[in-house]
Amino acid sequence: MRTLEGKAAIVTGGNVGIGRAAALEFARQGARVTIAARNAETGEETVELIRREGGEALFVRCDVSKAEEVQAVVERTVRTFGRLDCAFNNAGILTNKPLADVTEEEFDSLMATNLKGVWLSMKYEIPAMLASGGGAIVNCASVVAQVASPTVSIYSASKAGVLGLTRGAALDYVGQGLRVNAICPGSVETPMIQEFMRVVGPAGQAALIAAHPMGRLGKPQDVAGLVVFLCTESAGFITGQSIAIDGGYLMV
Repeated sequence: MRTLEGKAAIVTGGNVGIGRAAALEFARQGARVTIAARNAETGEETVELIRREGGEALFVRCDVSKAEEVQAVVERTVRTFGRLDCAFNNAGILTNKPLADVTEEEFDSLMATNLKGVWLSMKYEIPAMLASGGGAIVNCASVVAQVASPTVSIYSASKAGVLGLTRGAALDYVGQGLRVNAICPGSVETPMIQEFMRVVGPAGQAALIAAHPMGRLGKPQDVAGLVVFLCTESAGFITGQSIAIDGGYLMV
């Protein structure tokens, strides 16, 4: 039996990487899925992958730092699917520089996408979910929301903010049938991490892999199952949590 039959879900940043893998898994579990992303080409590719497997999906171009675009994603989802039950707020960007080398423009851009984007997503998702009787939201944070790592201090700060938003939202709506959780992935083989690996070179690549006791980076599919699980009734007593999925990164 599919665990999300008849439900509707939004995945921001659902065009590649963890977002794409999660979107596919939502659809496999019966959800109808809206892919929201800035890149239309890769977003439509995800929609096509879902449709090839017999699922139902649509793409809406969206920059999550812009309120009107986020609102349009939610409104289109409800208009098309009749409801909204689940959301994976996954869109994010990375700045890989020592703190003092980050420009104000880079800081503002990163915070606008990684932190403001999660807030805006929840701001418009929550009323739609409450109108459908409740729902579940999963926000994508990171292991570096909890521990320091060189050259990603601004990214770390944005993801720590995501944890704060998650806990606060979970408490705000805990009595209204709405659950909010966060995941904290370690390094996962996504376009963003692949670019990071290119920048740091072979020595940095080896160090990053060694930081994960399992001896490898994660794959998007490793994360997708947890995201979807947190949106099912099997996770009905879980809210306000930040769950690491990191190959042991936080153990050491």
